[in-house]
Amino acid sequence: MNARSQPGWHGVMPYLVSPLTAQGEVKVDVLARLIDDLIAAGVHGLSPLGSTGEFAYLNQAQRLAVVEASVAAAHGRVPVIPGVASCAIPDAVAQARAYEAVGADGILAIMEAYFPVGDDGVVAYFQAIAEAVSLPVVLYTNPNFQRSDLSLAAIERLSHVPNIVAIKDASFNTGRLLSIMERVQGRMEVFAASAHIPAAVMLIGGKGWMAGPACLVPRQSVRLYELCRAGDWPAAMALQRELWAINQVFAQYNLAACVKGGLQMQGYEVGDPVPPQAPLPEAGRQAVRQVLERLGAL
Repeated sequence: MNARSQPGWHGVMPYLVSPLTAQGEVKVDVLARLIDDLIAAGVHGLSPLGSTGEFAYLNQAQRLAVVEASVAAAHGRVPVIPGVASCAIPDAVAQARAYEAVGADGILAIMEAYFPVGDDGVVAYFQAIAEAVSLPVVLYTNPNFQRSDLSLAAIERLSHVPNIVAIKDASFNTGRLLSIMERVQGRMEVFAASAHIPAAVMLIGGKGWMAGPACLVPRQSVRLYELCRAGDWPAAMALQRELWAINQVFAQYNLAACVKGGLQMQGYEVGDPVPPQAPLPEAGRQAVRQVLERLGAL
């Protein structure tokens, strides 16, 4: 992309799970049903191969199969923005090009690292992904799990790359989001993760959130977004307080196990997390079930 063009992405974009058989094959029919139901619930986009999608545990063929199935099921109704993650630039570029070739609407760029990488290397990694495709790119930063994070200075540099249009931050630090907004001066939109309080992020100028829990409570999440957009902050915060219970439960257990376990309760045969991750233990299942029942999601 040679000129800056905002795609207008906004709202609730669930991080999709990757439904797998015990043999590791993608359950295309299960994923398609989930996507149909999420779109019917009003979500504004879909992000396969995020943290909830277990990108770090899948092989290349599995990742591509998840993206192909997601694009086919969405059928152009909402944007599909798959995650691209690697420690190496050539591999990340190859993933991004492959996902563009099968019809992805954008790329969620994630940087993995074994050895720490300085700002110049971080910028080079994300810039290479952006320059390899004609799609809009969302940066993903999660300093709680990544050895090489995006500093404010690196984010500012990347905000000048024409097709890097947004950032999804999972830092637990809402003040950092405001700092990012001040640095990028509108060149890049900001999306929250489940680590943040979505209503608070919307209040300071966020465009929405990309998060795994939205797979389980899509209608409630969309309603929260609509209340925020309408500026009805008392009603938004009342709903936000109810929904925050699911984030509190998820913080105690493995994210993929929580979302997959909850989806199984809702009738989706998504399978268990990829080993060596463990399925949700009984105490976790009870906690997730109680929250979903309380929220009217079961």
